Amino acid sequence: MAQEKIALKQADRVEITTVLDNTVDLLLPSSEVVKRYRSGAAMGKRWLIAEHGFSAVVKVACNGGGESLLFDTGLSRDGMMHNFEVLGIKPREIQAIVLSHGHIDHTNGLLAVTSRLGRRKIPLVMHPEAMLARKVVLPDGRETSLPPPDKRALRSQGVELVEERGASTLLGGLVLITGQIPRTTEFEHGFPIHWAKVSGKWRPDPLINDDQAAVVNVRDKGLVILTGCGHAGLVNTIRCACELTGVERVHAVIGGFHLSGPLFEPLIEPTINALREFAPDIIVPAHCTGWRATHAIAHEFPEAFVQNSVGTRFVI
Repeated sequence: MAQEKIALKQADRVEITTVLDNTVDLLLPSSEVVKRYRSGAAMGKRWLIAEHGFSAVVKVACNGGGESLLFDTGLSRDGMMHNFEVLGIKPREIQAIVLSHGHIDHTNGLLAVTSRLGRRKIPLVMHPEAMLARKVVLPDGRETSLPPPDKRALRSQGVELVEERGASTLLGGLVLITGQIPRTTEFEHGFPIHWAKVSGKWRPDPLINDDQAAVVNVRDKGLVILTGCGHAGLVNTIRCACELTGVERVHAVIGGFHLSGPLFEPLIEPTINALREFAPDIIVPAHCTGWRATHAIAHEFPEAFVQNSVGTRFVI
């Protein structure tokens, strides 16, 4: 079934700053588009930290103005705020927060940032299922708990919880949040060992329906698509962004592509084959993409591939 089109305004420019990711490398080179963090020579300067999580600030500019949103908040309560301070990012300049999905490595910094907003009623946009308790059950029976964000604590800080299954826009119609992403490929089937607690009972939850992406349509360039983990599948996500906006040109895909480990490495080849059809100008694998997939993408798309690092700012 075709999705209803979203009238996404064109942005003059978008800047995406990686606040948290799995790695930090201070020796990577900059370019006209990719601005790397430089620590400078000052003694005693605080350093950026990396962790198994993801967070980015998205700033869009149009007609001389600019606004920012926070996309995910990392794994630790203090990691994101530490890097905010090092990078000079001010929480009060953020107009909205978006959760790509409800997993703890994307949500655990929430209360740290909302506590510094001065009780401003900032919207927190998420799919309703992002608030489910989850777990991963390994073949040997071991379990990894994935607790949800604390709704009560967020409301006590004046946060406006916006639970939305469908697509929506933020920042004056310049940023599309895809909402629940249709699964249309033959190979992206989700996370088979993933479970969710629904109505007090644990149930298989392979699709992780709350997975969503942020999309900006940059004038004369095309779509810039930002994913958290990409549990819906990178190709499903790109297809969804194109279908919703009616824009076929994909300029950049940035974020976690979830192609790591034995369950997902068989998806690397078909994902790369599909990426050839979209031919993005910029491909930035991050977080949960995995080293095999990252190396494969770098090999197949040497001109488009960019290695991510905490503190990197993409100016598009």
